[in-house]
Amino acid sequence: MTSIKTVGIAGAGTMGAGIAIVAARAGFVTKVYDTRDEALANARAQTNAFLDKSAQRGKLPADSIPEIMSRWHGTTDLADLHDCDIVIEAVFEDLRVKHELFKQLDAVCPPHTLFASNTSTISITEIAGGSGRPDRFVGMHFCLPAQLMKLIEMSAGLTTSDATFEEAWRFARALGQKPVRTQDTPGFILNYFLIPFNNDAIRLVEQGVAEAADIDVAIKTALGYPMGPLELLDLIGMDTQKLLCAAMYDLTNEPRAACPPLVRRMIAAGWLGKKTGKGFHTYGDTKMFGA
Repeated sequence: MTSIKTVGIAGAGTMGAGIAIVAARAGFVTKVYDTRDEALANARAQTNAFLDKSAQRGKLPADSIPEIMSRWHGTTDLADLHDCDIVIEAVFEDLRVKHELFKQLDAVCPPHTLFASNTSTISITEIAGGSGRPDRFVGMHFCLPAQLMKLIEMSAGLTTSDATFEEAWRFARALGQKPVRTQDTPGFILNYFLIPFNNDAIRLVEQGVAEAADIDVAIKTALGYPMGPLELLDLIGMDTQKLLCAAMYDLTNEPRAACPPLVRRMIAAGWLGKKTGKGFHTYGDTKMFGA
């Protein structure tokens, strides 16, 4: 049983909003921090829509939604996370940004608060080194979309204490998720394979080998994937994919991890994916996946 009662989520983007759903749905008081009121309002609206759809599909009792939403709190004041037992960071894949965030969190959170990062590429040890509490720091990489997928890659840094990792593991189980232990290595398990794989799919489009829709159909039909790589990239967002590629390539020098030029052109055109209504596919709405 976990001792964690109140959960902080730093970042109300696609991943942060999804993780917040997981926490609030599992019964935890959930405080979502973002610097932008618009991001918080959007995350709350998308959460409501997702829960409503879940109820319509019989996956959730409709009368439980008000209670779940009563546990969801948004704030633009980082100091409001002062009573959290764990804070999960879900911001840009930029080490300096993460260090600055954790420096501020260390100043407002009590000593018992655990810090976790949802990073998918950057070393947990490196992030922990700028957190002010490297022994109470752990990697918790939720699988996108977090509100539907059960996997969490759990990674201990070189300085992470056994007690911290064990408590974070219990918390992951209490969320209703399935944790797996990975070493603190670039990409962990998923992104070690996924970033180069998705880039290969992008290059097929760049080279005119096939249309995005046909690539997705081929992968889903032949390999049994529930989502095609270009559909997944639209969900991730081209801006996020660019950052993931930069982080992964910087750490590994793997040519397949380098950002394809088409991603940069799509960003310049504003074709970020589902959140802007257009990416490799066109969308009639920008609702959260599954809503």
